[in-house]
Amino acid sequence: MIPFEYAVLRVVPRVERAEFVNVGVIVYSQRSGYLDAAVHVDHDRLRALDPQADVEAIVDAVQAFAESCAAPTGPLAATAPGERFRWLTAPRSTIVQTGPVHAGLTEDPAAELARLIDRLVR
Repeated sequence: MIPFEYAVLRVVPRVERAEFVNVGVIVYSQRSGYLDAAVHVDHDRLRALDPQADVEAIVDAVQAFAESCAAPTGPLAATAPGERFRWLTAPRSTIVQTGPVHAGLTEDPAAELARLIDRLVR
């Protein structure tokens, strides 16, 4: 079994209300050198929390998180997967946030990512 960590990516369209919609999962395994994210933004759920939400801008921001895992560019390209995972999961009070980091064991981090996106987001 391979140890891994994960965090749920969420959107908080109105930070002052602290309501959120899960939109993705980031999975990191130091042992296997794996870091990836899967995302799925449900536009209707997002608009239920904030009818005025700029959904396209939010989708772009969520996609940027995912791209920072699998194919980083710019300054992130030079960072190790663990460093990127810690940066991505650092607490922030913006519209796109990550939840707490959780740990587990798996035989296949990529399969675990698929399982978690289905269970926690879709």
